[in-house]
Amino acid sequence: MHIHILGICGTFMGGIAAIAKQAGHTVTGCDSNVYPPMSTQLEAMGIELIQGFGVEQLTLGADVYVVGNAISRGKPLLEEILNRGLPYISGPQWLAENVLHDKWVLAVAGTHGKTTTSAMLAWILEQAGLAPGFLIGGVPQNFGVSARLPGVPPQDPSSRSPFFVIEADEYDTAFFDKRSKFVHYRPRTAVLNNLEFDHADIFADLAAIETQFHHLVRTVPAQGLLVCNGREQSISRVLARGCWTPYEAFGVAAGWQLGSVQANGHFEVLLAGVVQGVVAWDLLGEHNRLNALAAIAAARHVGVSVTQAIAALSGFHNVKRRMELCGIANEVAVYDDFAHHPTAIATTVQGLRQKVGAARILAVLEPRSNTMKQGQMKAALPAALEQADLVFCSATNLSWDPAKDLVALGDKLHNFSEFEPLLAAIVAAAQPGDHILVMSNGGFGGIHQQLLQRLAQTG
Repeated sequence: MHIHILGICGTFMGGIAAIAKQAGHTVTGCDSNVYPPMSTQLEAMGIELIQGFGVEQLTLGADVYVVGNAISRGKPLLEEILNRGLPYISGPQWLAENVLHDKWVLAVAGTHGKTTTSAMLAWILEQAGLAPGFLIGGVPQNFGVSARLPGVPPQDPSSRSPFFVIEADEYDTAFFDKRSKFVHYRPRTAVLNNLEFDHADIFADLAAIETQFHHLVRTVPAQGLLVCNGREQSISRVLARGCWTPYEAFGVAAGWQLGSVQANGHFEVLLAGVVQGVVAWDLLGEHNRLNALAAIAAARHVGVSVTQAIAALSGFHNVKRRMELCGIANEVAVYDDFAHHPTAIATTVQGLRQKVGAARILAVLEPRSNTMKQGQMKAALPAALEQADLVFCSATNLSWDPAKDLVALGDKLHNFSEFEPLLAAIVAAAQPGDHILVMSNGGFGGIHQQLLQRLAQTG
């Protein structure tokens, strides 16, 4: 079958493309904004990428058009698909019908940490010899790809693995299906990592998001398992609306808990107060440790011992664009991070502060998500950035004024409405020994490599 994907360079739709290609389908796709790592991953798989949404793409003769949730009415290609009555389907529905329908699905939901926790869980299952399939909204460095079909377990070469790990996003499904993506997945094991207000373009308030999470809870069978963050009142409210599935809590004494934490990031794993072992890794931050607890608990549900899971995490390498060191030039380190919500921004800055001690942190922020552009979270940003020494904010396409609304940051704040002055100011301010932390959920004009190139020229 020939599948043509509209919006193919989004992390989720790019994963759909990879899986469809592995399944033997002919896959092509189009998008209006192409940037790594997804573009390079698709090109490496031999998937043809077309810029834009022109009607001439219909001459490719696709059998079905898979429509990403970023595609809205008015795109010429979409309009012609509708006019001609051609077959189309959403990405989540295509995945559910063609891949997930007979699998043990392990879904990871939450406002933050979905990508990292999904990557941890897939790696634990992989190291346990379960050869899981997965679709993750980023590129786990242990795998080098964001998505794949289930493999063949070494202990049973006659069959495919029944397990599939998926990052379960609460964002809506498609222009014609406004349910959250995750209601399509029907998991047997579900992680509810945390829950805060986000996606202000589609949700009116936190209660509206809690309703969608309750819809997810309704789909988990009685023989399944919910792994829930015991510190989150929002998740407690979701469960109070009805829960028909056993659940285990993490982050609290009655369930999975963090024990002693060493300066190098190693930490004890406790279950009901009893030490289970020590995760010996180099990731920093309590958010990553809580993600690990959730992944260990979910893996145990499919038969992976806690000892196996802890050993696997000791060899875990974080997802690309999660505090990823892009390079060092003129003794200045440049990092790339996907943080785009105040909670994630605060956690990221705090994690880097823990790593670098008293060294200067230059935080570079692009408020790019719809929620951030609308200014829904602006009041929380000064506190989220308080541990940075300097803050450089891209003020492009915002409905609010950072100079006014982030005034609490004082002299450390520098705002720019154009890219070139922003880039020049960062390079001018940087000193040997500094750490530049770039936070954006987009490509940000390739700023990371441009910074490294210019910094190298100043040496």
